[in-house]
Amino acid sequence: MQNPPAEETETPLSVSPPKKWAAGVPAVVHALEYSLEQTSPRKTGVDLLAMNQVGGIDCPGCAWADPAPGRRHRNEYCENGAKHINDEATRRRITADFFRQHSVSDLAGRSDMWLNQQGRLTEPMIKRPDSDHYEPISWDDALGVLAKELTTLDSPDEAVFYTSGRASNEAAFVLQLFARAFGTNNLPDCSNMCHESSGFALNETLGTGKGTVGLDDLHHADLIFLVGQNPGSNHPRQLTALEAAKRNGGRIVAVNPLPEAGLRRFKNPQKPRGVVGRGTQIADRFLHIKPGGDLALFQALNGLLLEAEAARPGTVLDHDFIDAHTSGFEEFARHARTVDWDDVRAATGLTRQEIEQVRDEVLRSERVIVCWAMGITQHKHGVPTIREIVNFLMLRGNLGRAGTGACPVRGHSNVQGDRTMGIWEQMPDAFLDALQKEFGFDPPRPHGLDSVNSIKAMREGRVKVFLALAGNFVRAAPDSAVTEEAMRTCRLTAHISTKLNRSHTVCGATALILPTLGRTERDLQASGEQFVTVENSMSQVHTSQGRLEPASPVLLSEVAILCRLARRTLDGRADIPWDEFEADYGTIRERISRIVPGFHDFNARVTRPGGFQLPNPVNEGVFRTAVGKALFTCNEPVVPRAPAGHLLLQTLRSHDQWNTVPYTQNDRYRGIHGSRHVVLVNPDDVRGLGLTEGEQVDLVSVWGDGTERRAEGFAVVPYPTARGSAAAYYPETNVLVPLDSVADISNQPTSKGIVVRLETRSPRTTPTSS
Repeated sequence: MQNPPAEETETPLSVSPPKKWAAGVPAVVHALEYSLEQTSPRKTGVDLLAMNQVGGIDCPGCAWADPAPGRRHRNEYCENGAKHINDEATRRRITADFFRQHSVSDLAGRSDMWLNQQGRLTEPMIKRPDSDHYEPISWDDALGVLAKELTTLDSPDEAVFYTSGRASNEAAFVLQLFARAFGTNNLPDCSNMCHESSGFALNETLGTGKGTVGLDDLHHADLIFLVGQNPGSNHPRQLTALEAAKRNGGRIVAVNPLPEAGLRRFKNPQKPRGVVGRGTQIADRFLHIKPGGDLALFQALNGLLLEAEAARPGTVLDHDFIDAHTSGFEEFARHARTVDWDDVRAATGLTRQEIEQVRDEVLRSERVIVCWAMGITQHKHGVPTIREIVNFLMLRGNLGRAGTGACPVRGHSNVQGDRTMGIWEQMPDAFLDALQKEFGFDPPRPHGLDSVNSIKAMREGRVKVFLALAGNFVRAAPDSAVTEEAMRTCRLTAHISTKLNRSHTVCGATALILPTLGRTERDLQASGEQFVTVENSMSQVHTSQGRLEPASPVLLSEVAILCRLARRTLDGRADIPWDEFEADYGTIRERISRIVPGFHDFNARVTRPGGFQLPNPVNEGVFRTAVGKALFTCNEPVVPRAPAGHLLLQTLRSHDQWNTVPYTQNDRYRGIHGSRHVVLVNPDDVRGLGLTEGEQVDLVSVWGDGTERRAEGFAVVPYPTARGSAAAYYPETNVLVPLDSVADISNQPTSKGIVVRLETRSPRTTPTSS
């Protein structure tokens, strides 16, 4: 297929009312339209019918769990998953001719959407020092360039090895093994920027960084909280589980600054009622909360539960659970009774009556689950908020029982598996000891650099080489201008990628593009055709095997690229059989089975239909905390405030977007068409700030140290956001978040609750309304 036209076209902004339901027939139509625009009907059919099936392709789009074998629909995918998998299977190709036509400077001026639409990368490319063009290079020479740079560093800690959740378990394990054999723990990953706060909070309070909930738990819960998440766009298959919960009599409380379509009603296109009927109401109760008010909400709920227990002793709290399995209750209870309702009102925008009604829902429910996503984790107080959610669950024993638990909803498909495989700059000594025993080298023990600290180290000249396994680091990271400046200080940047993105245009002195197989493609190695494995958000490990022919005959798999690079770089320094690993991924899994807890008999168990479930100690009544029990915590109240004339901004994804890459300029569910440069503002705030619909403004973030950041040229769109708040799309607004603005404890960038003012630009433009 020919590449799309080189010139980008602009369409005028038009705005229609937000949708009141998600999915349905339009989701099927849009998925097929996009898929057929990218690839052939045959490939579309092959991909979709194999997607999320036993022995098929794991959806690269999100980490939602699959139903058990025998319970899966023949079309076990969502609109966004269908778009993503066929976006990867596109017929469009990028060749050396493309890079001769487009300089790096030219590509740097293109939009994220345009870069993605150019197609699949097909051969290794290099940008040499003092050149503004990529040019072809052989695999042998490309890996030689990278290996030479690594081996001439003054210290292994001058290299950073970044990983995205697109990587398989096998590739992630090989990468961390290579990095540690090389001598560094500099292993930042996308978790650092999305759910790091979840990991720290859950590890501290429960002794595990993972959620405790499975699909069956959701199906049979009495009450489910959806907090700071938008399942209709970001985890669409979650709606099917929520529909099942509602059909089984469960109730749902949605807590969000925006009344998203997926929180309202779901029309399941796999069911007749979702095609011709009204579908299923999702939220029984919607709390229109201010950004960052969730900590105050759960503190208020906990205080109300303690009040109810005092009024009816022995009937509200689960004292058996608290006495047997927890520590710190009395101190927590004293702290919780000091809740200030004026502060709660200021932080949440909710009345006491609204919160008391939720308390009554809790008291009627024997089994409660709390789900959350980045609307919680990306606040400065993200860790305390999640600790308070754990307090809430523990009060009534909603942990370790069927239909109960903590459910952090991960985004990228194998982001949880990457961490399990050792992609973390702070892996515990037990894991490092196991590596040492298995491979005979002593892994470095000092903690390495996470994503934010990697950027700081590059900016300061302490990191010279940056290697990324998938992802789009430059656009995922905060403080865009600072991040780009830092990347350009490197001697070499290298990206293992399937498609072109912004990070390829922000180069070190030397830059490499190392094109790799996609998850949809057949992976043939010396021992035969290979499969890889992934771990979903609910700790299920299963296989993924591509069906399509590779986009180019010269593509290498992620595992092959990393094994060849390790062999060239380490030159026998560790007793690691890189050739065997490349030839047969089963040999990697055999080593994993001896190192990572829960992966015994990995090769045998993972090939069973549906794979296997990793054990969760919480569900076995085991809490691996410092005191051997779950910990109640005391968390200081936080009231996010914006000065007069300012708003609290949250960044979010559009519906037609996957991570940092928009597929179109539209956001169908929110009624936005033709532009992503919009800021959604409550109509009362629009009037109060003296603005008008469609007015062009700059978003200026204001920070306590007096610094400011600016995102230019956004159209004001009146929208039912919470009063005093606003919303805009990332990655366009990542520029507003300084590198030093991070969550307490977890060091995760704070892309929510940003204090901004809207500065008027001229001329004014009025969007078309429909």
